[in-house]
Amino acid sequence: MTAIRLFLALLTLTLVGCNQTNQFTDSGLVYCSEGDPETFNPQLTVSGTDIDASAKQLFNRLVQQDPKTGAIVAELASDWKISADGRQYLFMLRQDVQFHHTPWFTPSRPMNADDVIFSFERWLQRGHPYHAQGGAKYPYFQSIGLDQANIRLVRVSDHQVRLELAEPRPNLLAELATDFAVILSQEYGMAQLTAGTPENFDNKPIGTGPFKLNQYQRNQFVRYLRHDQYWGQPAALQQLVFDITPTASARVIKLIGGDCDVAALPQISELDTIQQYDDLLVDMMPGLNVAFWAFNSQKPPFDNPKVRQALSLAVDKRRILQAVYYNTAANAKGMLPPISWAYNPSLPALEYDPVRARALLHEAAITDLTIDIWTTPEGRVYNPNGSNTAELIQQDLAKIGISARIISHDWYRFLELLATENYDSALVGWYADNLDPDNFYSPLLSCAAVPHQSNRAKWCSQQFDDLINQARQTENREQRRALYRQLEHHIQQQAPVMPLAHASRILARKRQWQGPIMPTSGGIDFSKVTKIQTINPTTPQEGQ
Repeated sequence: MTAIRLFLALLTLTLVGCNQTNQFTDSGLVYCSEGDPETFNPQLTVSGTDIDASAKQLFNRLVQQDPKTGAIVAELASDWKISADGRQYLFMLRQDVQFHHTPWFTPSRPMNADDVIFSFERWLQRGHPYHAQGGAKYPYFQSIGLDQANIRLVRVSDHQVRLELAEPRPNLLAELATDFAVILSQEYGMAQLTAGTPENFDNKPIGTGPFKLNQYQRNQFVRYLRHDQYWGQPAALQQLVFDITPTASARVIKLIGGDCDVAALPQISELDTIQQYDDLLVDMMPGLNVAFWAFNSQKPPFDNPKVRQALSLAVDKRRILQAVYYNTAANAKGMLPPISWAYNPSLPALEYDPVRARALLHEAAITDLTIDIWTTPEGRVYNPNGSNTAELIQQDLAKIGISARIISHDWYRFLELLATENYDSALVGWYADNLDPDNFYSPLLSCAAVPHQSNRAKWCSQQFDDLINQARQTENREQRRALYRQLEHHIQQQAPVMPLAHASRILARKRQWQGPIMPTSGGIDFSKVTKIQTINPTTPQEGQ
């Protein structure tokens, strides 16, 4: 038996039976997730960990995007009409959509127009009773400027809502199909205000989704129960447990030992070991994501495009793709991944050129530079190992005389410090919440995104924003495609970020669990997962 298999076998024996989630698994599924959710309200976050734990499990939106075709299809809105001038959207709402019944709240009525208006106005209006709750930060809506779009909501009837725009916004439905545009319970929100506990509204949520929250123990687990009054096809799972397991190797060990059924973000180096077990499978699909190195453009010398270009040219991405991604990721020439309809295959790749990098530093009069690279050791969808990526960049920078310090924090401390500290650079990334290309530009690089902390480069270009706004207002796909190509060229010229990779989305699971878990965009979804005939686990044989 190889060393890795012996290690896994011994550690599995140690862990089996110790996991606190075992008591919940008789009629459900255990998902080993990578971290604790900080909120259960998707409006307040752009963190993938938060979105996975909340968006598709607990909530619904007015509309959703078909993961195969990209078409906008009905969800809580059964139908809609758009005025000829594109400024009015009349949404017809489903009737008899029940909110969750939980030990902490029993709703008295189904979802109606008041809930839609309440949910939208929370991030639209500063006077809303919940707008300031959580710091008045709605990063997705604020980064794309939707909170400034002069939107008015009108209650037409119990099951009709009219959304009125001052100016047409052709991609509005795609923006409302994201994981962030969830519908909350007005009744529950007002009850928590009356009780003096508004913080419960986001931490002990009430939604309309296929599962309802039952219990959350930080650093241990999140337990969900099936929403038996769900308006759509009820989930096959009676229970769902997120087992909080930050370390990738520990998640694999729990999967092999039977303490979890699905494991998030396995290390790519572990995939061969997982696949040697007959009862385990690895799901891998192209990712609608991007990993990138962001330079703080508001801090000298990173405010100089020549310095940013030099840093980008100094890094050999081929080593990162081989050593970190094991050649399972696509080389990121720009922000858009190859599976995006607006991807430009003719965009020139940034070639490794340390000689040119030195020349640019000389032109910028940089003779002695030390740079901090911020990262997190926890694997993300877009980067399986930020620490290794940082070390490879550090080695390449040393070859052109730049000293790099790696500063690493756990995920939520990392996000907290990025929001408050004057860092030099950071290894970050993004996975899209809808199929619209704007999802890669407005939240990550627009001027509006700078104060709302999703623009980690803190870069603001009026030329770039003008192109974004023009693309957003253009309905013709070919014209939009041409504008996005201009955006990508502008990013290459100004280099606020260095795109690194478009990672494959990867999950490891027990073979007996079937059904789509990873949509093309957005968070994971367990609502359609079913269990087939049990396959007896087998252990790899000696010498295999």
